Amino acid sequence: MTIAVLGSGAFGAALAATLGREGPVVLWGRSQTDRTIRKLPDLILPQAVQVTNDLDATDVAKIVLLALPMQQLASFIDAQGARLRHRPLVACCKGVDLRSGLGPVEILARLAGPSPAVLTGPSFATDIARGLPTALTLACEDEVLGQQLQENLSTSVLRLYRSCDVIGAELGGALKNVIAIAAGAVIGAGLGDSSRAALMTRGYAEMLRFALARGARAETLAGLSGFGDLVLTCTSQQSRNFCYGLALGAGQAFDLSTTVEGAATARAVAQIARSDGLDMPISTMVAALADGKISVADAMQNLLNRPLKQE
Repeated sequence: MTIAVLGSGAFGAALAATLGREGPVVLWGRSQTDRTIRKLPDLILPQAVQVTNDLDATDVAKIVLLALPMQQLASFIDAQGARLRHRPLVACCKGVDLRSGLGPVEILARLAGPSPAVLTGPSFATDIARGLPTALTLACEDEVLGQQLQENLSTSVLRLYRSCDVIGAELGGALKNVIAIAAGAVIGAGLGDSSRAALMTRGYAEMLRFALARGARAETLAGLSGFGDLVLTCTSQQSRNFCYGLALGAGQAFDLSTTVEGAATARAVAQIARSDGLDMPISTMVAALADGKISVADAMQNLLNRPLKQE
């Protein structure tokens, strides 16, 4: 069975590589003209992976993984939805759409086809590409389809745990990027590991608060797609979001061509929090930092000056 991966960035290419070691894969990228992956230059794709910039070549696939940047997903679906509608779709991007406030699964659900799924959890593209053992969450509201996808997308080194809580899985993957930016800013500003631990803990409380208000289950946020991903992303310089925060905290320049989903997600979350009356102080501060409206020192002081409360 052929699987299509739409998006030849680091994560899409890594998924194509690990899946291509066990079966045929079509990897599509808008400007992909050869088998060299710009963001993973050392990756040698298995021969079972067909690389193309022709979207027609993906029509043979029975399952489609969408590894596009979150802020490009809606426009891609609007343009190409007709060809995707009748196949199982798996979102492999993390975030909240800035214009609509929707997550990736909600955007895919517009197509009114099989229940869309989301693949998320603690993983770096370089680790997956190297074939290192990785565990992720595959969430799909249709339990039968979810089980089929779990079987078809699991490999000898990629272990997928199944969930029906799509909202919790996609929000865990989105919100942890916001907290990772804040964690990076803490370390970049020289505030220490104890401060980072406190911020991660209070950040997790924010993630839980927001997700429960949107209908998620608490146990999902405690799993791979929430707590697991939070720990990984807040503690490693392989994380683009953490590195972005690190640069903010240190007052250093950052390569703006690098995709940092957490910045857009923070802006979307801050908007939703204001309209829904949710207390999301870290996310609000990250949005202000990303927009240059506040300094790291002022952001930390604002958080520390909040009223004392019971945990």
